[in-house]
This record gives sequence, C-alpha cells and structure tokens, in this order.
Amino acid sequence: MVLELGIAFLAGVITAVSPCALPVLPIVFAGGAGGSSRRPYAIIAGIVVGFTGSLLAVAWLLRQLHLPQDLLRTLSIALLFVVAATMIVPRLGEVLERPLARLTRRPGGDLGGGFLLGLALGLVFVPCGGLVLAAITTHAASLGSGERAGVAIAFAIGTGLPMLAIAYGGRRAAGGLRLFRAHAREVRAGLGVLIAIVALLITFHADRALANLGNPWHFADPQKSCTAQRHYSGRCAHETAQLADLGTAPDFRGISDWFNSKPLSLRHLRGKVVLIDFWTYSCINCLRTLPHLKSWWRDYERKGLVVVGVHTPEFGFEGVPSNVRAATKQLGVTWPVALDPHYATWKAYRNQYWPAEYLVDKSGHIRNEHFGEGEYERTERLIRQLLGEPGPAQAQLADLTPTELTTPETYLGYAHQLDRYAGSKPVPDRFAGYTFPAHVPQNGWALSGWWHLGPEHAAAGHRAELALHFHAKNIYLVMGGRGRVGISVDGRRLGSVQVKGISRLYTVLSTPHLRDAVLRLKFSPGVAAYSFTFG
Repeated sequence: MVLELGIAFLAGVITAVSPCALPVLPIVFAGGAGGSSRRPYAIIAGIVVGFTGSLLAVAWLLRQLHLPQDLLRTLSIALLFVVAATMIVPRLGEVLERPLARLTRRPGGDLGGGFLLGLALGLVFVPCGGLVLAAITTHAASLGSGERAGVAIAFAIGTGLPMLAIAYGGRRAAGGLRLFRAHAREVRAGLGVLIAIVALLITFHADRALANLGNPWHFADPQKSCTAQRHYSGRCAHETAQLADLGTAPDFRGISDWFNSKPLSLRHLRGKVVLIDFWTYSCINCLRTLPHLKSWWRDYERKGLVVVGVHTPEFGFEGVPSNVRAATKQLGVTWPVALDPHYATWKAYRNQYWPAEYLVDKSGHIRNEHFGEGEYERTERLIRQLLGEPGPAQAQLADLTPTELTTPETYLGYAHQLDRYAGSKPVPDRFAGYTFPAHVPQNGWALSGWWHLGPEHAAAGHRAELALHFHAKNIYLVMGGRGRVGISVDGRRLGSVQVKGISRLYTVLSTPHLRDAVLRLKFSPGVAAYSFTFG
C-alpha cells in the first residue's frame, strides 16, 4: 500500500503544475494574498477535502452506473478546451469565472472564507485528476474502501502542497502582480493557446508515452519490475548477484495430482538441487520460459538437478487434472509436475507470479528467487554453482522476454472487475445484447452482439464481436469451446483462428513491430474468451 500512496502523491504533484491546473493557480495566488497568514492553509485544506470527496464520489458513481473509467479522461479533455476558450476570449472567461471570483473575498473570516474557496476549487479541479488518475482509480478498485480513500487523499495532498507554495507566494508578490497585470491579456491568451494545443495532443493520445513512463500499474508487467517485487515480497531477484540464504524451503502442500513422477517431497530430495517453477499452461510468460527449463533439465538432471513444476491454475479449467496432463504432454514437459489446485504450495511460498523460480540447495534452503521471465544465464550460473560445476553457463538460447511497454493483461470475466471495459452496461451471468461505443479508448475493450458474461470468461452468442484498442507486437487470447474466430485490424481482415480441444492460449496476432490499432474479433456461438496477454 505504501507504493500506491507514494505514486499517488507524486502524481498529484505533477498534476498541480500541469496545464489543466493553470486556470486554478491564479485564483489560489490571489486568494492567498489577502487575510491572515493562516488563510493559505485554509485554502489548501479546502482543496484537499473538496477534491478527495468529489473524486471518491465520481469513482463510486462510475462503478454504480457501469460507466467506463476512461470517462474521467474525456471530461478532462473537454475541460481543457473550455479553459482554453475562456482564456483566449476574455468576455467568455469573465462569465465563467464570476462565481469563483466571489469566493476570493472573505466571508466568515480568513479561515472560513479560505476553506470555502479551497472547497470550491477542489470541486472544479476533479476533472484535471482524470488524466493522471485513470490508472490509479482502476488499480485502487481492487483495494478496500479505506485504501482507495488513502490513494485519493495522497493524490490530493500531492496536488495541494505546490498550491500552498503558490498561495504563500501571493502574499509576497504584490510588486510582481503589477507587471503581470500590465501584460495580462497577452499572457492569458498565450496560455489559452498552449492549453488548446495540449488538449488536442491528448485527444490523439500523444500523452501515451508519458503515461507509460509514469504509470507502473497501467503498462508495466509486475513480473519484470523490481519495484513491484520489493513491494510484495521485500526482495528482488535482480538485486542479488550471488547466492543468498532465504531460509528453509516449504514442502509441497495440497497437491492433488503428480504427472511424470510419483509424489515427491523436499525431505526425500535432500542431496539434490531443486528448481521449483510455479507455472500454468495458458500463461504466455510461462510458455516463453519452457525452452530454458527444458535445456536445464536435459543438461543437469544427471548431475543432480531436479526441476519440479508446480502447476497453480489461474482459471478453473487449468485445475482439471486431465487438462493439465494433456497440456503437459503437448508442451513437451517431461520433468515432475505437481497440480496445486487450491494454492496451498503457492501460499506456502508467498508467491505472487506466473512464472516464478525458487532455487533450493542440497540441504533444503532457498538460495535464489526469480519472478517472471528473463535472467536465464544468471539462473543457470547459480544452478551450476550449487551443483559444483565450474565454468560459465552453457546454454545458448535466445532470451525472448519482451522489453517494450505494451497494453496490460486484460481479463474478460467480471470477477476481475472488467478493467478498461468501455462498452455498454455489462449484465452478469446471463445472455444480453451489447453494442460498441463510437470510440474504443487506448487499451480499452468492448463487446457487440450477444454475450454471456461469467466470472472468468465471456461466452459468445449470436453475432458476437469484440473490439480491443491495443499497443503491442503480439496478441494472445485464452479461449475454449469450439468454433471459429475471425480477425481484423483497423478494418483489414487477417484470417481466423479455429478453437477446439481443451481451453488454452491462442496466438491472435503476431507482427515484427509494435502497433497501435484496433483489433476486431468475430466469434462463433459457443466460443469462450478468458483473457488477453501481449508481447
């Protein structure tokens, strides 16, 4: 939670100096110029209370009405254009600013008037938060109500502190104000033009690159992030160059089935080096790791390495033993695989990721953890070190871990809160008709035709289609049932995928370069779609 609060605070500081805040800053400046020295604090307290309360109310209303979270962004863009118009056309600005101008007076004393002014500014300022807070509110939806309030308050405080400095500046800049007023019309019009340009750029998603850099929840894959790893486990595999001692490894718990082996225990594996790999067969990150696991199993099994794949299901069908047995055979996995259907072993290791590798030495101690893809050469070097094998890593396999920022994993069942869903109102647990919106926002998705929306997946009915605005090279979709899925990108038809057999991961699109486009899929009735992943 500390990570979320810190990022929300920094996002607030950035928003306070963004173009969207420009119309508010002169009012804060002027409001702080009059009255006692305590008046600036009252103004900022009002901004924090007004902004936090309004933001939580808007977020609650969006959830209750099943409106897209992207609505905040749309409102923000509209506000920017209105603000630009008021600054370029002074008469229009005077009309709209008149109610706020009254609040810069001092009703009820310095503190009461200052708080009232800040409260009004906090209400007006809410749409400005939409540009930066869209990802924060989406992520915070998975937190408790108190934690969501904490994120909103942290953002409001981050916004308020720079404004407090501006309010105090208003008390010390009377001489500078005279110079500003002499050229106020020209400066105001210039700022209006600047805001209009910014709004136009944001409309066409020119802010996306900045959003990628500043938003670890929306685009960053937590499996590749040391920051996220420290947040969840207090450690990061990337930070340890040599073997560590992380304590005794928990034994396998709650295992319902073993494949390729009789039941194993770490006690009986003493004297062996054990690589425990948490995986699931429809996870693209896990599938990209398999060639390296196969190489280590082939090269080091006879030298004392045991690889154990702990298959912990993400979806219900991945917990069916026959499905896991078939997938293990199809994928060429020949080392022992333990089915962990109720997450007992997963919880014993306090694991958070697919895939995750835990390297256990001959005495049963965890000597290294690694979450996600990558660092294969380093892992092999540590395996050799524990086995007493001199020399560097031997494998020459390419590391196919994606390094670009892409659209985040997207789940299509309502149990995952339908993140970034932008279509008509979802109806859970029964077939209903859906329609596409006029525009699918960046990383958003929508449905058309008849769909049955379940907790894990969306099942296609008559004339079922799905639209997704993606940014990626490759698109993967977990699907089940039987039927055909037609594929088009930006209106161009690209063929189809035949869905049959057990539910699994299908490659929907593979291109050599990053693309930012709209994917349209047409589903045969009976095909179920679970989640998108990207590379």
